[in-house]
Amino acid sequence: MYPRVMRLRDVARDKCDAPCYLLTVASHFSWKRPELAIDFGTANLRVIGRDEGIILDEPSLCCFAHIDTAPSLHAAGIAAQAMVDRTPGKLQIRRPLARGVLQDIDAATHLLRYAVRKARGRKHFRAPHAMIGVPADATQAERGALMTAAHDAGLGSVRLVAEPFAAALGASLPIDAPTGTMIVECGAGTTEVAVLSLGGICVTRSVRVGGATLDKAIADHLHFKHKFLAGELTSEQLKLGYAENRRNDAAKDETIEVKGRSLATGLPAALALPLTELDRVAEKHFQQIIDAVREVLGGTPPELSQDIHERGIILTGGSAATPLLGAMIGSETGLAVAVADEPARCVARGLHQMLFD
Repeated sequence: MYPRVMRLRDVARDKCDAPCYLLTVASHFSWKRPELAIDFGTANLRVIGRDEGIILDEPSLCCFAHIDTAPSLHAAGIAAQAMVDRTPGKLQIRRPLARGVLQDIDAATHLLRYAVRKARGRKHFRAPHAMIGVPADATQAERGALMTAAHDAGLGSVRLVAEPFAAALGASLPIDAPTGTMIVECGAGTTEVAVLSLGGICVTRSVRVGGATLDKAIADHLHFKHKFLAGELTSEQLKLGYAENRRNDAAKDETIEVKGRSLATGLPAALALPLTELDRVAEKHFQQIIDAVREVLGGTPPELSQDIHERGIILTGGSAATPLLGAMIGSETGLAVAVADEPARCVARGLHQMLFD
């Protein structure tokens, strides 16, 4: 039904020798060379050191105790993930970001403080300067909230960098060349479509859908179609299993098992779900991304459009690993679609490169 999507390593691409990406960020901030970079996503938070690379990669989750009196951080990151949907009344799981933007400044402050301390150890006393990735269309209020959380967490001067730009850099695309490059950064909470050229973003469009919203779409489908309740982590594992089966060319009649609670009996149960049924859920969910891609292509200048026609579209981000997304983009646009190597880490790799400028 849909064309097969290539991996980026299978596609020959030129690399630039002298990147000029600072043109996109330096004008917004006073100059202080950052020591750390932070990829603060809806699903994961990664801390990158100049010499070490990625030194922390944990879920963007906090668990607070005493929420009714004096809330205090009980657990964060990996430890908090194990508690999702398992907490008693005195504990509460909170996500700092929703759909790519900050929704809980207090939780963001605690998570950033936890991550920086764990990444650097307690021997560093000076507040580190940092750069943090943000959606390209984040509002001034959203950017200000993130800056407040970063400073309250003990960071020094902070730069905000557009995530599609960092992702393109991390995917080794020729973004400083006088040629058009199109990228679809598929995050957990937001998907960003951007056309880049000469070290900057020329056209961009964001939609607040991604891997996390697909998890919810799957959970909702189970609820309404099968009267079956699955937890947040179970829905995510079901999505990952579905993507893995599709990458391995599973048979059309293949099923995948999900465990949860039946609303019909009120008891724990298991359900064998056909992959074709999940195809339909994913198709409906991804349509918003397809619409954004078409909108960006419709607003791209002719010369850049010619470059994109020749080079195709690159997918980055964790949700890029779902084969159906790339296949749908290729079918709807008629363009070649390739997935970057280790797509979930493209933003982190791009931020790491920017630490050396």
